[in-house]
Amino acid sequence: MNMKEADIAEVAIENLKNNAGITGKWKNSRLKGIDGTIELQVNGVKYVFNAEVVNELRNYQLATIKEKAAAHPPLLIIAKHLFPKIKEELRHLNIAYLETSGNIFAKAGDMMVWVDAQPPLKQEKEKLNRAFTKTGLKVIFHFLLDEELINRPYREIANRTEAALGNINYIVNGLKEMGYLLMITRHRYVFNNKKDLLNKWVTAYAEKLRPTLKVGTFKFLKEEDFRNWKNLPLRTEKTCWGGEPAADLLTHYLQPGELTLYTIESRKELIKNYRLIPDENGNVTVFKKFWNYNDVNDNITPPLLIYADLMQTRDRRCIETATKIYEEFLQHKY
Repeated sequence: MNMKEADIAEVAIENLKNNAGITGKWKNSRLKGIDGTIELQVNGVKYVFNAEVVNELRNYQLATIKEKAAAHPPLLIIAKHLFPKIKEELRHLNIAYLETSGNIFAKAGDMMVWVDAQPPLKQEKEKLNRAFTKTGLKVIFHFLLDEELINRPYREIANRTEAALGNINYIVNGLKEMGYLLMITRHRYVFNNKKDLLNKWVTAYAEKLRPTLKVGTFKFLKEEDFRNWKNLPLRTEKTCWGGEPAADLLTHYLQPGELTLYTIESRKELIKNYRLIPDENGNVTVFKKFWNYNDVNDNITPPLLIYADLMQTRDRRCIETATKIYEEFLQHKY
């Protein structure tokens, strides 16, 4: 089933009626900031919500949704599909939602309705775009760190990103097809919709690239080394902090609950140099480092990657810290 955004609300309302016996009416909104209003009739009583229509929600969008809910109460999110953790967070924030499958959560006065039994509607797969393959995500990361790289010869881009030369043309064409690259002269590009590109990269990184970079999970030989992680003698030419410890070093706002390292050191070197022991339930996770350029500090990953790692945790404190990092280090660029 392939739906345009304008159809999402009507499909959701129809399935809500079929599966839960709740009727609804959709009206487009003339108000700035909301897509429309939805009137639900529950046990003969009408309830009206302002509505935001989306395909799906990700962690990085929740801060915006909270602001919109505060500005246009009561707010109801209508989506093709919502992930269980996102629905849990919306319920915690008391923000109503309705999926196209007919699943719903809504509270108003003494009324509460919560239906979560319907499987997601099947969606057509998007046409493959080479820009967001695993290799493409590595290359885009370098573009996001250094926008001028896009205007360098393809061979130089390939060398910098350690990607095969033949892939660079596919990745650049993919970015052009998606509207993220604009040609301003015959030999010069500029990036377009950079914030959207950033958000799409963060989501795709967590789903496609990050899992393939995992070296392993470890714990320290001595427990006190975890508490004293800042004193660990990192070989910064090869290894740096990521995720929560990097965020703490950058913002002094987050006390890490687990540690993340990015490295080109081998497992044997990690065990020897940092007194680590492989442990599936350990609190130190190590990933392969996939870049050579850093615009802030050589003992932490670039802020963009810290932001991406924090956003996929679903931890509120981590999300708050990610927002701080975005506002201080990323917002002016994207």
